[in-house]
Amino acid sequence: MKEFNIVLAGVGGQGTLLAAEALGTAAVKDDLNVRVGEIHGMAQRGGAVISTVRIGQEVLASTVLEGRADILIGFEPIETLRSLKYASEGTFVIMSTERVPPVELATRKATYPNIEEIVEKIRRFTNNIILVDTERLAREAGSSLTRNVVLLGVAAGTGRLPVTKDSLLEAVRELVPSKHLEVNVRAFELGFDSLSRKRGK
Repeated sequence: MKEFNIVLAGVGGQGTLLAAEALGTAAVKDDLNVRVGEIHGMAQRGGAVISTVRIGQEVLASTVLEGRADILIGFEPIETLRSLKYASEGTFVIMSTERVPPVELATRKATYPNIEEIVEKIRRFTNNIILVDTERLAREAGSSLTRNVVLLGVAAGTGRLPVTKDSLLEAVRELVPSKHLEVNVRAFELGFDSLSRKRGK
């Protein structure tokens, strides 16, 4: 595999950095060459955060070029839209439907677009879209703070990641504090299994 590019887009406090670190750690466990990068917007909770994970033999830097993302994991719908420059028709978009209105939206008193509008705009780039009710799955796991791990589970469930499910779950186990381990493992499995349920398997 020459290169595989993952972009994670969200806002501060959603756990995008932990998710990116887990993907990077899983790649190391699978003996893959990997580079992980972070792009911070507003340096505060609620500000835009983009993380990149690049895996493959020819990967030398963490920067993902526009239109080169294989997977775009959107932790927040508007931030997913903002990151579509990394997408192409071959990109697989995994997006949480939970809205966390960006700070500037409230400042401008602008209206948050509905999910249907956002999905319509994403379809201009790619038809490969998975919508995830992260709030419901995280609550089912036992903690709303596990939304990021739910998304990792969904990503693993697509079968498109170059890392194995076992390595990714092992990375989550290593990075999450032991007192929160059980609920995070449950969140991962619920995310992973949610695709099977959608397909009626």
